[in-house]
Amino acid sequence: MEWNDRFMMLFREAVERYHLNTRTPVDRFFLPEECDFLASIGQQPGELHGFIQDYAVLGEPSPSSALLIAATRRSFFLTAQRGISGNAAPVKAANLPPETDEFQEIAYLPRIIRKAEAKLFGTLDASVMYPDAKDRQFLREHGDIHPNDFLQLVWSTRSDRQKIITAVLNAIQQQEGQDNIPAPAPQPETPEPAIQSPAPSEQTPKQTELNLG
Repeated sequence: MEWNDRFMMLFREAVERYHLNTRTPVDRFFLPEECDFLASIGQQPGELHGFIQDYAVLGEPSPSSALLIAATRRSFFLTAQRGISGNAAPVKAANLPPETDEFQEIAYLPRIIRKAEAKLFGTLDASVMYPDAKDRQFLREHGDIHPNDFLQLVWSTRSDRQKIITAVLNAIQQQEGQDNIPAPAPQPETPEPAIQSPAPSEQTPKQTELNLG
């Protein structure tokens, strides 16, 4: 089975498992073989549990979005990190910039950049989710950016703040431009012309039957 198919199957089974018992502790939620699989794609069980819980309760992020984000993390894990996570200290909520911190007058941007970096490098603490509900709201309101697109932006720019803010501002400008496009005015209905029979001289002559006798 391809890893993406296995991920989707695990996601569906985990959602059902969550609905059966919402109080199962995170460290006992996944089976050992499931934890091994997650480790092979550079993901922690606690990270996936956050996606499962939000989807079961809020209906988002969708399973396909979870797969896209897992794929980006997996690619970074296997290429940039060569399958080795390292021993870096986990980035906890207390280590993140406050939600009110600004970058070029955009509040929350420093926080979500730091979260995306930690997600990409696999150092985000299991108790912290990227993208959580506030992350998703921020991205929707600032250019309607998909969380995976933002994660890939952080990767492709190597966390260059200026390039990230430029991309975000461009997305915001495009979003505002689409919002300001006026709706087309309704066109008055044109009555269909009445169908008239052709004049006698214009009537099609009756087709002559073939005489086979």
